[in-house]
Amino acid sequence: MTFDGKGEFICPMRLLAISDLHLSKLVSLDVINEINSHQDDWLILAGDIAENIEFFEASLEMLASKFAKLIWVPGNHELWTEPGHSEKPLRGLKKYEVLVDIAKKHGVVTPEDSYLEWPRAQSKDDHCNYIIVPLFLLYDYSLRPEYVSRQSLRNWVREIHAECTDELRLHYEPFDSREEWCWSRCAEAEKRLESVPPNYKTILINHWPLRSDLIYLPRLPRFTPWCGTRLTHNWHKRYNAAVVVSGHLHTRRTDFIDGCRFEEVSLGYKKQWDLEKGIEFYFREIMAN
Repeated sequence: MTFDGKGEFICPMRLLAISDLHLSKLVSLDVINEINSHQDDWLILAGDIAENIEFFEASLEMLASKFAKLIWVPGNHELWTEPGHSEKPLRGLKKYEVLVDIAKKHGVVTPEDSYLEWPRAQSKDDHCNYIIVPLFLLYDYSLRPEYVSRQSLRNWVREIHAECTDELRLHYEPFDSREEWCWSRCAEAEKRLESVPPNYKTILINHWPLRSDLIYLPRLPRFTPWCGTRLTHNWHKRYNAAVVVSGHLHTRRTDFIDGCRFEEVSLGYKKQWDLEKGIEFYFREIMAN
């Protein structure tokens, strides 16, 4: 909050972030209704907002009325094809394209849109220019241990705990595999990121973490193959990132590596946060003017 010199305080415009709301019948849309109006703020939704299309669209519509701008990237749950809901269920790329269309319908910025420049206040002491980069990169199983082959991965995971439900519900048509889809997304993102002017710092947003050393899952130690790709390990340096925003892990934390701030902004499943505090309590501030 700043003082305008005329006896009034001015609230700064903020870039906030959250992910993994997992809105469903277990976590109703009432929690979205309870969020206060943030007409001067932008909100990053870093994936896994809702378990099905109906909740996804309803949540975006409600949040769009409360924030100046929404920025969304998909998580794995949003890409799931739920069984038994349609004779021709949406799968793979088609499901993603439908989600993008819904987001655009409500004015939400997606990984398919132009990157956004953060409107830095003229009086700000920080003279950097920032550009917001929503990404959709998926994973390619490369975060598994070197001694575990791709063919034996599922058996290796089952020795300790259940495998990721993605293996049953996250389809990849028209690609030959989830790896192929991931590599295609990474290659496309690299081309676009190379066009960012060198005088800009980036704010990279992806549902899956960009680095394996930020993954700490003591209850699911063999879940890492579904947590990203080694291809992005140095993207924070390669693309001049000031902040990297991710979710997926349900382990809210802040880390600093090579002068870059990494924010894991997950809310999590119903038992992983305090409903009495409300979702707003868990918003993470990424930038402010």
